[in-house]
Amino acid sequence: MNMNIASTGTANAKATRTRFVILAMLFLVTTINYADRATISIAAPEIKKLLGLSPVEMGYVFSAFAWSYVLAQLPGGWLLDRFGSKLTYFVSIFMWSLFTLLQGAVGFFTGGMAVAMLVALRLLVGAAEAPSFPGNSRITSAWFPTAERGTAAAIFNSAQYFATVLFAPLMGWLVHTYGWQSVFYVMGSLGLVTAVVWTRTIYAPKDHPGISAGELAYIDAGGALVDLDSPKTAAKPKQIDTWLCIKELLANRMLLGVYIGQYCITTLTYFFLTWFPVYLVQERHMTILKAGFIAALPAVAGFIGGILGGYVSDRLLKRGYSLSLSRKAPIVFGMLMSMSMIFCNYVSADWLVVGIMSLAFFGKGVGALGWAVVADTSPKEAGGLSGGLFNTFGNTAGITTPIVIGYIVQGTGSFAGALVFIGANAAVAILCYLLIVGEIKRFEFKKSPLLSAAVAVPQNA
Repeated sequence: MNMNIASTGTANAKATRTRFVILAMLFLVTTINYADRATISIAAPEIKKLLGLSPVEMGYVFSAFAWSYVLAQLPGGWLLDRFGSKLTYFVSIFMWSLFTLLQGAVGFFTGGMAVAMLVALRLLVGAAEAPSFPGNSRITSAWFPTAERGTAAAIFNSAQYFATVLFAPLMGWLVHTYGWQSVFYVMGSLGLVTAVVWTRTIYAPKDHPGISAGELAYIDAGGALVDLDSPKTAAKPKQIDTWLCIKELLANRMLLGVYIGQYCITTLTYFFLTWFPVYLVQERHMTILKAGFIAALPAVAGFIGGILGGYVSDRLLKRGYSLSLSRKAPIVFGMLMSMSMIFCNYVSADWLVVGIMSLAFFGKGVGALGWAVVADTSPKEAGGLSGGLFNTFGNTAGITTPIVIGYIVQGTGSFAGALVFIGANAAVAILCYLLIVGEIKRFEFKKSPLLSAAVAVPQNA
C-alpha cells in the first residue's frame, strides 16, 4: 500500500513542473534587472563626452546605483519577510523600471543639473532593486528541494550574463542609431510590462493554481520551505528581533566567510557591468557599436558557466558528496579561471582579449553559487533578512569597484592595474571558501529571534 502511494506521488510530481515556470519568471525578471543596471555602461561613452566627465567622476556616477542598493538591502529583506515575495517584488520591478525610463529625460538638462539628476535616478534605481536577489533566494527556497536548489540558483543568477548577451547588442545599436536616451526609454518600458506579467505568474507553492499535489509533496519532502509565505505559518518580521538576528548572523564564521567571498565575486560582476564597455572603447579602441556586440561574447561564456556550475554542484550532491564540497568545488575552480583576465595586459590582438575575457567570465559563472549557499544556510525565521545581509556585503563591491577602477585609470592612463585588482579579488574569494567558511549547513539561532512565541515555523530543512 505504501509503495502504491509513493508511486502515485511520484507520478503526480511528474505531472506538473510548476516550479520551473516560477524559475523561468525569476530568470526573466533578473535578466531585465541586470539589463537596467547595465544601461549606464552602454550609454557611458556618450554621456561622458556630453557632460565632460573625468574617469573618476564617471566612476562615482557608476557607483551611485550601488550606494542605495546596499543601504536598502536590509529594509528590502525586511519587506520581503513582512509583506511576502510576490507583492514586494512587484513593487520593486515597477519602481526600478519607472526610474530607468526617467533617466532618458536627463538629456533635456545640461551641466551640473544633468549630472545631479542622473546620479539621483541611479540612486533610486538601486533602492528599488534591493529586494530582487533576496526575493529570488526566498522564492527558490520555497519552490525547490535542496538537491535542485544549486541549479535553480545558478539559472536565475546566470541571467546577469544573458542580459548582456541579449541586450548589449540591442542597446549598442539603440545608442548608435537613436542616441543614448533611447536605451533608458526602451528598457524602462520593457520592465513595466514585466511587472504586470509577474502578478499573473508568481504564487506561493500552496497557493499556485497549477501545481499538483504530487509536486507539492515532492518539493516539501526534498526540503523546500513551502510554508514560507503562508500567513498561517510564516514568521512575521514585526515579531522578530531584527538586531539580534543581524548580530548572530555576523558572528557566525561560516556566514561571514560567505559574505566576504561574495563581495570579492561581485567585484568581477561590477567591472563587467560598468567599466568593461569603456575598457573596450578606450583601451582597445573599438566603436560603441562593436563594443556592444563584443561584450556579448564573454557574457555567453558566463551564462554557460553559470548553468554548468549549478548543474555540477547538484550532481555532486546527488552522488553523495557533502553539501560543502558540492558548493565549494565549483566556486574555487571558477575563481581560478577568473584570474586569467590579468593576462589581457600582455596581449594585443582583440581576439585574444575576447578569448581570455570569455574564459574569465566562464569561470565567474561557474563560481557564482553564492545564492545557492544562501538558500542552503539562511535561517527559516528570517530568510529575507539573511539574503539582504548577504547582498549588502556583495554589492558593496558596486560602490568600491567603479570608484577604485576610476582612480586607477585616471592615475595610470591604463586599465592594466584595474585587471590586476579584479584578479586579486578572485583570489581572496578562493581563500574565503577554503579557509574561513568551513562546513556549509543551515544556520540556527542560538537564541530565539521571535518576539512572540505564538508563531509556527516551518519544520522542513
